[in-house]
Amino acid sequence: VELVESGGDSVQAGGSLRLSCAASGYNYSMYCMGWFRQAPGKGREAVAIIDRDGTTSYPESAKGRFVISKDNARNILYLEMNNLKPEDTATYYCAADRGGPCYCSGAYCYPLDFGFLGRGTQVTVSS
Repeated sequence: VELVESGGDSVQAGGSLRLSCAASGYNYSMYCMGWFRQAPGKGREAVAIIDRDGTTSYPESAKGRFVISKDNARNILYLEMNNLKPEDTATYYCAADRGGPCYCSGAYCYPLDFGFLGRGTQVTVSS
């Protein structure tokens, strides 16, 4: 399984970005997919999850500004990010997991540990 993110950039606060994740090596539609981010000095946090049937789920901190979607035919995962804030500055990672739960509840998303993770793409938001 290989996941390659793209679309990261430096933007002003209030701007928008769309991240993409190209996947290869497996049947995309059979996996739980997600986006995570990690800022310098902080732990990794989930920002969006999409289940095998297309059901989306977000932690409370990401609701309203982030939208996850996928194109099963092209094996591409997307993350639309709107009204970006300086605190959104982080490296964003695409993740995939074959089995088990695939949803967010409160501050957390499940699975807690995804089986596959991309190398990340940098998003920097300036005020």
